[in-house]
Amino acid sequence: MTAVLVLLCLFFSLATLHDQTPTGVAAAGSVIAQLGPAPKDGTVVVITRDTDEDHAFATVVAERGTAVGWKIAASVAGEPRDARVRLQALSDAGQSVQALLTVPETANWPVLEGLKGRYPGLGEPRLIVPKSSRWPVFLTRQNLLNVANQIVVVAILSAGLTFVILTGGIDLSVGSLVALAAVVATRLVRDQFGGVAASTPSLMLAAGAGILLCALIGAGSGWLRVAFRLPPFISTLAVMQVASGLAFLLARGQSIYELPDPVTWLGRGTGWLGLPHAVVLTGLIYVAAHILLTRTVLGRQIYAVGGNETAARLSGVSVGRVHIFAYTASAALAGVGGIVLTSQLKSGSPTYGTSYELYAIAAVVVGGARLTGGEGTVCGTLIGAWIIAVINNGMNLVGVESYTQKVVLGLVILGAVLIDRLKHRGGSGGVRD
Repeated sequence: MTAVLVLLCLFFSLATLHDQTPTGVAAAGSVIAQLGPAPKDGTVVVITRDTDEDHAFATVVAERGTAVGWKIAASVAGEPRDARVRLQALSDAGQSVQALLTVPETANWPVLEGLKGRYPGLGEPRLIVPKSSRWPVFLTRQNLLNVANQIVVVAILSAGLTFVILTGGIDLSVGSLVALAAVVATRLVRDQFGGVAASTPSLMLAAGAGILLCALIGAGSGWLRVAFRLPPFISTLAVMQVASGLAFLLARGQSIYELPDPVTWLGRGTGWLGLPHAVVLTGLIYVAAHILLTRTVLGRQIYAVGGNETAARLSGVSVGRVHIFAYTASAALAGVGGIVLTSQLKSGSPTYGTSYELYAIAAVVVGGARLTGGEGTVCGTLIGAWIIAVINNGMNLVGVESYTQKVVLGLVILGAVLIDRLKHRGGSGGVRD
């Protein structure tokens, strides 16, 4: 699956190879390199739009240009008329300008055409824009961060489902639990903790309540399987309907928007190296899950129960407790996913999580886990989640319609299952099950 992921990235990189123009700080470095050393009394004018990215461009240009001896005669951030007024004023004052530093969007403004005839007092300034280079749109930093942000909720759900599938079970309720956690947390904030005036501790308490409720429901699903030997497909299908109904009842069928700005810290905020907080949280969850499965007794018991439940029971493993833990962990992580989604969208809605359980199950299966249990890793699950995300993102970039995307994704899932089936048939000498 790692090789498949690499090949997919390579394919979409080649398919989205286009001329890319740097922006912001990178664009500033490009124009400064084109300026070269400053002549005596060398002056430049910086012209940009009034955007955060262009402000960063202008700031770095001013810092680096001044450092190498250039003088900034003016820095314009705004509309074409602002640039025209400023350039005309410099021309009337007889201010000689060696270069106009712009971004591509401003370079096409009509006010910058025919500089010599339009503004004779400026002399013959060069118009310098950042140089473009060929680079895959897929591999741009912004696109990769978008992919990571889009997959975090499904990846968190997939980590929990890995525990369940390793024990030979299935959990169809995680998508509805995403909505339930979101609705419970946001309703508590709105009705009990002051709405838009809610404090950070209140937000954490509301989030904890949503996650705890999901964990209790997951424990109930595990108990139903253990106590009554109910097929997990049926029991979690019922729990899915119950959780979805509760979410709609609590929200009264409406989205909840009365939330304070700090609620977006987890879903939209960025931290160390510019990594989104949600991506960091997902990474920590996978590290913890990997350690649990590979370095603890409970992890070995999960694999044992999925591999052969009867043998595990005869070996002294508390099979019931393992099942209950798996479903509880899956549901709790679904609650975490609901909180992350709430933070990303700054709202809670009973419609959240629709079909998420299918994508999460697909990620686990594509990642190499067997639906019959006993085989799989969270690292494989993470790769599976990335494969699904890369396929969706890559097809969006190359213009594949959404219906075709569903066909392709379905074929990928089917292919992963067939490969797993053929692999185990080969390992058993080709004997039919």
